[in-house]
Order: sequence, then C-alpha cells, then structure tokens
Amino acid sequence: MTVSSSRRQRGFSLLELLVAFVIMAFSLGMLYQASGGTVRSVGDTDRYLRASILAQSVLNSRDMVPQTGWNEAGQSAGFAWRVSSSPYVTGVDSPKAPPLQQVEIVVAWTDRRGPRQLELNTLLPQAKPAAGPQR
Repeated sequence: MTVSSSRRQRGFSLLELLVAFVIMAFSLGMLYQASGGTVRSVGDTDRYLRASILAQSVLNSRDMVPQTGWNEAGQSAGFAWRVSSSPYVTGVDSPKAPPLQQVEIVVAWTDRRGPRQLELNTLLPQAKPAAGPQR
C-alpha cells in the first residue's frame, strides 16, 4: 500500500461545484419563467372572458334593431365597447321574413402587450315600423 492512495481526497472539486451551481441556476431560471408565463396567460384569459361577457351583455340588451340602426358606445370596468349595425341582405323577399341587421360589437382594452380587442358579429331582426295613426 502506498501513502498517496490513502491520502487521496474524496468529494467534489471547486470547478465541479461551480458547474453544478450554474446548471441549477439555469434550471431554476427556466422554471420561474415557465411559471410566470402561466400566470400571465391566466390573466390574459381572464380579460378575454370578461370582454366576451361584456359583449354578450350589450347584445342581450336588445331583442331587435331599430330601422335607423344601432350605433352606440360606452365604457365599463376598463373596457371600451362600440356597437354598430347595418342592413343585411338575405335575398328572401317574403312578408313573413323580417329584415335583418348585422350587428358588430367591439370590446377594446389595453394590457401589458398593448391594445387588444374582441369582436362579436351576429344578426338580429329589424324592428317593424311603428304603425301610424289609423283613419
């Protein structure tokens, strides 16, 4: 038995420890970035959900569109919304088929990535003209 083999150190060198800490730091950085991205996407999803609920709420405020159209705008809870309508040509010429209006609702907001908007398009029947005085 030689003396040099019994005095040999067991453990890690300083360079090995440094490499291990660097690998661990990169791994933790990527883990924090991934979890932060998940939190941000949950916030984005929440804003889109709130915008769609607002658009549905504005749409549900009317059953029919007046003959003059529907042009309205407003703000609610950090969201700006705008409604506009235009006649929709169906090609059906029947007294039983009501005329239709194409309704567009745009909800806009600003978040950390800049301006965002949600657009909802649908068709609503046009209100019948008010009956004039009868003779």
